[in-house]
Amino acid sequence: MKKRKVFFNNKFVTEDLAKISIYDSALMFGDMVFEMTRSFNRNQFKLEEHIDRLFYGLKILRIDIPMSKKDIIEKCNETIDQNKDVLASDDEDRLMIDVSRGLLGIYQDIEGLEKGPNIIIANFPLRWTVRNMGKLFDEGINLVITSQRAIPSMYMDPKIKNRSRLFYLTANIEAGLHKGKNNWAILLDKDGFVSEGTGDNFFIVKNNHVITPKGTHILRGISRDYIFELCEQLNLDCYEKDIEPYDVYTADEAFITGTPFCMLPVFSMNALSIGEGKRGPIFDKLLNKWSKNVGLDIENQIKIWNANDEKVVNLNQNIATPYSFKKVND
Repeated sequence: MKKRKVFFNNKFVTEDLAKISIYDSALMFGDMVFEMTRSFNRNQFKLEEHIDRLFYGLKILRIDIPMSKKDIIEKCNETIDQNKDVLASDDEDRLMIDVSRGLLGIYQDIEGLEKGPNIIIANFPLRWTVRNMGKLFDEGINLVITSQRAIPSMYMDPKIKNRSRLFYLTANIEAGLHKGKNNWAILLDKDGFVSEGTGDNFFIVKNNHVITPKGTHILRGISRDYIFELCEQLNLDCYEKDIEPYDVYTADEAFITGTPFCMLPVFSMNALSIGEGKRGPIFDKLLNKWSKNVGLDIENQIKIWNANDEKVVNLNQNIATPYSFKKVND
């Protein structure tokens, strides 16, 4: 059986050999900048924008690497090529690009440890990430406002996509304790305004206006930015503003965006219906336009994967994932 290959510090190795030191700054402090991408019909979507954001984070955190944006993009494409015969023919490429600062200073003299920053590019099946999400297009998500708040930008700027994400995981665990199904966490900022999910951006629709929280205390997602492009193409007003929970409860529609699934509808928050408690026409217009632009039915692709994977042993659902946390005794 062929193994997936990972670009790891200037060489390609199998996944099991791509390891960083226990003394790496990423392990000690979560000191790592990263990006995760997806493809449509095996063509990378917004790769340059992802790499631009990666380099913004590296610049702000003062992590110097011996590679340019062009170099990273070339290695991303080479990583895809290395794994083209490993992924299923109907799957999509899901790149994970991690850059850590490397060994902390006090461990630099340990013999045999690789010094300098770690640059890692992995490619794995997109279907792993969206497994079990197909039903959400029909059932919708119930957002749960958690006691865990978003980290204010004056403490740690969320616009830098980094691996210090314990607050996301804490929110997921709390959301997983709520009764009912399809519960996803939503965070409020320091002033009580809705900010973001734990790996997704949030939108409401009111009177055909598409509205999203201001970009101050959130990760400004690549998919979030694309909604602005889609709205322009569809002649829809789309803008940022402070959103209170009240605004969500009284909205006509709501949805979230994220790289792997693109868009998912939100039917309720704290078990209170939003609008008619179902998918709205603006969500459908945006998703249909996105699908048309990339030449692929986004919703159908995820649903087909889910249907085909029903008899496959799923990932352990009692372990935290980027988008959910399920109780052991649920």
